[in-house]
Amino acid sequence: MEIKELLTPPVIWFLIGLALLLLELAVPGLIVIFFGVGAWIVAVCLLIFDMSLTAQLLVFGITSIVSLLLLRKFLRKRFFKEVDSNEGSLDDEFIGRIGIAETKLIAGKPGKISFKGTQWTAISDRDIDQGEQVKITGKDSITLKVTGI
Repeated sequence: MEIKELLTPPVIWFLIGLALLLLELAVPGLIVIFFGVGAWIVAVCLLIFDMSLTAQLLVFGITSIVSLLLLRKFLRKRFFKEVDSNEGSLDDEFIGRIGIAETKLIAGKPGKISFKGTQWTAISDRDIDQGEQVKITGKDSITLKVTGI
């Protein structure tokens, strides 16, 4: 059996779909995968129906675009955690939590606090003595904003 006999249209569409699915691993964005699925749908259709090249391309385009429009948003939510650019991990993990002043915090000047075993630069709107508990109320870049308890 020769290679030409093996390369029937369904096999060619299957290989195109496989290549596109593998390409999705290298290209971020969750887009190429839908074109791979479209190619596989054409391969299945060719096993069932006799189709012209124009019909094959039409089925490929329609199924790829429709699946992209209907499923991409759902799959992104399901498999990829979206990070809101307005929220940082410090907001989620630190705001409202309690730390200890490692140095005396003078109003408007940076000092050090300890939180979860790590020292952080912090600033307060009032004086806080060393050793006092502080509540984290916000952040400015990597400097935490705190208030005394």
